Amino acid sequence: MKTIHINCDLGEGGDYDKQLMPLISACNIACGGHAGTVESMQHTVDLAMANAVEIGAHPSYPDKNNFGRISLQMNPKELRRTLVAQILSLKQITEAEGAVLTHVKPHGALYNDAYINAEVAQSIIDAVLEFGDELVLYAAEGSVISELAKGKLKVRYEAFADRNYNADGTLVSRKETAAVITQKEQVLDHLFSMISEGKITPQKGQKFDTFATTFCVHSDTPNSVEILQYLQRELASRNVEIYKA
Repeated sequence: MKTIHINCDLGEGGDYDKQLMPLISACNIACGGHAGTVESMQHTVDLAMANAVEIGAHPSYPDKNNFGRISLQMNPKELRRTLVAQILSLKQITEAEGAVLTHVKPHGALYNDAYINAEVAQSIIDAVLEFGDELVLYAAEGSVISELAKGKLKVRYEAFADRNYNADGTLVSRKETAAVITQKEQVLDHLFSMISEGKITPQKGQKFDTFATTFCVHSDTPNSVEILQYLQRELASRNVEIYKA
């Protein structure tokens, strides 16, 4: 049976974390930039440990008012400093609970900016390297950050099961109504094309290659639990299972 790796952004104040955690391989925990408190981080780490789920940091621009989904113009040193503080806060909590922090995945506008902006990308890389080179960086293949990180950090290429793509490999903006795929059957088709064919189908244009080894489903999609339960059932019928540590 083929095994795939599913990640999910959690600890963001959503209502579904407890139901989602058993259905995923890895969680990316909000650590104070766009969302997250000491209490929410502790709770989410405990949930992850109870469900054998890998624990990662999900840092962002320091902008809770806009949920980290708007680009901020920040001095590279200031950006690195806030990212280090966010990652450190979760790392300390994770280790205090007896678990291990495995990876870092930037959130929202920070993730999108690092796709094309070398200065932002380098600030993220520098922040992660403050903790050595053992933390895995989740990044989109073909992105500036994934290229800059080569030889410095372990990079895990990520694709999005519940997001539509543009033909150039970027995500359709959340300002557009078709940005998020909410129909579970469409999410399955989108994901299974990546798994079985190694292809992403953009909203417009020709399919393009993907070498992703982790696939994201967003927790703040209203029917995210239903989507993941459906994926688990339907993938199993196609001899694909979701990895658990």
